[in-house]
Amino acid sequence: MTIAATFVRSAAVADDFPRDGTAEIALVGRSNVGKSTLINALVRQRVARTSAAPGKTRLANIYRVERGAAPAFYLVDLPGYGYARGGAASAHEFDELTRAYFGREGQEGRDGQERKAPALPAHPAYPANVAALLLVDSRHPRLESDLEAWRWLGASVEHSAIVATKIDKLARGERIRAIREMESVFEHPVLPTSAVTGEGLDELWKAIDRLANSHNNPRRSRSNSSLRKPATARRRELTKS
Repeated sequence: MTIAATFVRSAAVADDFPRDGTAEIALVGRSNVGKSTLINALVRQRVARTSAAPGKTRLANIYRVERGAAPAFYLVDLPGYGYARGGAASAHEFDELTRAYFGREGQEGRDGQERKAPALPAHPAYPANVAALLLVDSRHPRLESDLEAWRWLGASVEHSAIVATKIDKLARGERIRAIREMESVFEHPVLPTSAVTGEGLDELWKAIDRLANSHNNPRRSRSNSSLRKPATARRRELTKS
């Protein structure tokens, strides 16, 4: 299938973000989780710049993606959390930019309770055309910052999913245990992927397609529907790899 991806711009303020109503998939994760590398693997070209220095990227990078005959959508690579070059000032900039993307402060969660996370700002209302992927390093399945980010996303977007990166760095038994632990901690299905071997990318594309189309189907439930395959079934698949 033909994939076309182009870099649109680096966003530093709210006015830099797309305003044309096109579906957006925001990538959220720690600074060294491999967001840019995964983007390049997905679109099969080096469209996203990668850096060996965690926390170096302070802007949100926006990419327009077209895959086959499906409608175009944006991938939005948000600045990573958990590491800030330059100390507290940089961390503050990350918070401000993420707030600018998702909205303003002070929103309650869907259960009526305010959600807070030290790594990410609070959010006002669900953006109708925005969904999110939380990227988690499969070698670190239960970091508190990732768990807090997931809780925060629950109050920030209507549709989201969890992706485990760098699964190729784990032996078969280790990856099974890591995915099992993540699904237990996050209480949500986790999709294992590798930007190096390509493992899980086809399944990730299916999830992205559903997330990109979710704003056209407002009655669908939160992205549990995007990764409905039972965790036990996916674990059996992992044992075959």
